Amino acid sequence: MEVIKSLENNKIKLWGKLNQKKYRDRYNLFIVQERHLIEEAIKANCLDTLIVREGVNNIFEVDCIYVSEAIIKKLSDNVSLNDYIAICKMVDYKVDNFKKVIILEKVQDPGNVGTIIRTAYSFGYDLVYLTEDSCDLYNQKTIQASQGAFFHIPVLRDKFENIISKVKEKGCKLIATDLENSNYLSKSKKVDKLAIMLGNEGQGLSKKAILTADERVKIEMDNFESLNVAIAAAILMYHYR
Repeated sequence: MEVIKSLENNKIKLWGKLNQKKYRDRYNLFIVQERHLIEEAIKANCLDTLIVREGVNNIFEVDCIYVSEAIIKKLSDNVSLNDYIAICKMVDYKVDNFKKVIILEKVQDPGNVGTIIRTAYSFGYDLVYLTEDSCDLYNQKTIQASQGAFFHIPVLRDKFENIISKVKEKGCKLIATDLENSNYLSKSKKVDKLAIMLGNEGQGLSKKAILTADERVKIEMDNFESLNVAIAAAILMYHYR
């Protein structure tokens, strides 16, 4: 069994760069660290290379490369030592047909984005759109928060105007979250085709986003005026499921 031990190995040097967004985008590759997430990547045919720490059995039914502990530490950002790391391929999704869509405008927190992706997949939504100023999809926190849903629902990034154009072209009703001039969510009727727009954690949706909406809704609350965007997204998705 051959084991790569040198940090100067060309493959290791390339993979080490994948902790930076610019190199992920350049090579169309990203790192996955949790065992159950690696399993989901394999199911989705996204795996490029499986890396296994020296002395650990390969529990996956795919070929692997063995590396030293020092290399595992270089590639990982986990505090605990990983046994497995996957180098995965970015998927270039082509989505022609969809009925239920989530649009995230300038959502910055990777944990929120990952949780929303997980919820969208759980409730049977077809697609998640991120505006170009939302957080990086391939951030480790985004991947981990999605709990594997990341690999099974298309997530696309585009300019806001392009997203709205595509969604309207498909006949989706645009739903915006807004505290002013809006109806309570419980009064909003379900429709076959819709796109739910959610905005930045601190500022909410932009004025231009709200103005594109066919309907504005707000969630009934007793003691607070706002919710975490991932929680609000879950309530909205459940209502319109």
